[in-house]
Amino acid sequence: MILRAAVLALTLAGPATAQNAPADAARRAAEMLEQAALGLDAADDRRDRVAALTDTVQAYEAGLEAMRDGLRAVTIREQALSRKLGAQKEDIARLLGVLQAIGRSEGPTLLLHPSGPMGTARAGMLLADVTPALQAQAQALKADLDEVSTLRLLQEDAAQRLRDGLAGVQDARTALSQAIADRTDLPRRFTEDPAGVAVLIASTETLQGFADGLTQMQEGETAALPQIDRDTGPLPWPVQGTILRKPGEADAAGIARPGVVMATRPRALVTTPTAATIRYAGPLLDLGLVTILEPQPGLMFVLAGLDATYGAAGEVLPAGSPVGLMGGEDPQIGAILSTPGEGGGAQRPETLYIEVRQGKEPVDPLLWFGSVKD
Repeated sequence: MILRAAVLALTLAGPATAQNAPADAARRAAEMLEQAALGLDAADDRRDRVAALTDTVQAYEAGLEAMRDGLRAVTIREQALSRKLGAQKEDIARLLGVLQAIGRSEGPTLLLHPSGPMGTARAGMLLADVTPALQAQAQALKADLDEVSTLRLLQEDAAQRLRDGLAGVQDARTALSQAIADRTDLPRRFTEDPAGVAVLIASTETLQGFADGLTQMQEGETAALPQIDRDTGPLPWPVQGTILRKPGEADAAGIARPGVVMATRPRALVTTPTAATIRYAGPLLDLGLVTILEPQPGLMFVLAGLDATYGAAGEVLPAGSPVGLMGGEDPQIGAILSTPGEGGGAQRPETLYIEVRQGKEPVDPLLWFGSVKD
């Protein structure tokens, strides 16, 4: 009976293998957040606090994204294992019963067979073959149970680290905004003319008209920027995200624009892809808050849809400097765990419009910037 039950338990219970990828991803994300926290602590000692805090905010953004993905993967894996173990309750009970019975039985009694010595020998050989497989199945079951326990502990730890990271990135953003406001060492290419810009805004109804007007307001320039050439390689995108609409693709209202619409995570930091002069920063037409960068005369990068802008017109920024912040709110833990799938639109609700203008005409931004995952 014991031998028959052993074979039955082995047949019903399938193999189990532990998958460590979700746990490893969560641990790597935790390390990224720890490094970001260290960067925030060290930013006060850096000579260029704006650059240091920019690096810190971006490190937090990368760490938080990795932690969100890692926590979601850990939760999905834990739920899958729990469902699997729940569905195998009867199989597990049979397996444990067989193992316990084998453990309680004495060797000679266990190997006796009513058909005599020959049957006993055959039974012994079969049991010798089955027992290692039963032990392997028991070890696989233990591995699943251990993994569930580990994943639940990781969930608790990751959730707390995520809370700390969300608080840390908010502190870093606040410190960055203050450092930008306190900055006084930036070169200025020209002096801002608020009255002239106000007249230009009032007299134009399109982005093209506004950009053309800006190109004519060049009086008083005191500095020049080095020429950039797209043949030397693509520029980095101003923000991390995915392209929602390419140039010429109409939106839900049927409006097609010559730039790209990029979906970003909430509160993402927007930076200048190369050294550039701020030509304009503020509200514009129906585009919301806009920053217009001029890397060189005749070339403009228009960034529209910001929630906050950094810097003032006329300032010359080095590459990678923060120029704005996207809107929205950082998703909390409940929302992170309830978001279905990965990379979906619900995870990237904010949109940045990016237009490149060369001379008086818009050009395809994909000619200037590197490839990005759609």
